[in-house]
Amino acid sequence: MNIYPDFGALGDNTTLHNVIGALLTFVLVTAVLTMLISAITWAIATANGNHTTATKARTGLLVALGAATLAGAGITWLNWLIALGDQL
Repeated sequence: MNIYPDFGALGDNTTLHNVIGALLTFVLVTAVLTMLISAITWAIATANGNHTTATKARTGLLVALGAATLAGAGITWLNWLIALGDQL
C-alpha cells in the first residue's frame, strides 16, 4: 500500500513545486551571501581589534550556516519520510 501526500489535490502540481524550489533557492542564496559578508566582516573586525563586531559577525556566520543546513536538511528529511511511507 502506497500512502503519500497528495500534492495534486492542491491544484496545479507544478506550481507548488516551482514555489517551493524558488523559496529554497532564495533561502540558500541569501544564506551564502550572509555567510560571505559575515566572514569578511569577522576577518576585518578581528584584524582591527574590534571584538564586539567580530563576535556579531561570527554569530551571523553561524546563523546563516544553520539556516542553510536546515533548508537542505528539511528537504532531505521530507523526501526520507515520503520514501519511508512508501515502505509501510
